[in-house]
Amino acid sequence: MAFWLALLKGVPWAGVISTAPLVADGAKQLWKAVSRQPPLPEPLSEQAHSPHTTGSTAIETLSARVVSLETNVNNLHAQMLKSSELIKVLADQNALLINRVETNRVRMLWLIGIFTVTLIAALVGLAIVIIR
Repeated sequence: MAFWLALLKGVPWAGVISTAPLVADGAKQLWKAVSRQPPLPEPLSEQAHSPHTTGSTAIETLSARVVSLETNVNNLHAQMLKSSELIKVLADQNALLINRVETNRVRMLWLIGIFTVTLIAALVGLAIVIIR
């Protein structure tokens, strides 16, 4: 437990809190940039190709490779969209978490102040009772 407290004390919370909105904005801009890109056209299937007049297997092989590469590019584009959406969601959650941590920190300061004032009042009351 002490390790975690020491670790949390070492975090520069002011810096984390001040950069959280920048991270969230950067993730939102990334999401907007990626989501605005038009979807890539579907790759042509092997049947859609016109018959080759040369009958060369080299051309057929290249054609098959192009179709395969188009499919891979479409898959990567879909993965990129999902990844950028995940980054956006994580950045939003991070910003929310930072706001809650800051709220809890302020509440703890208030509670420590109230406790201190109450403790001082109790000690003063105890001293008055002992003196009489």
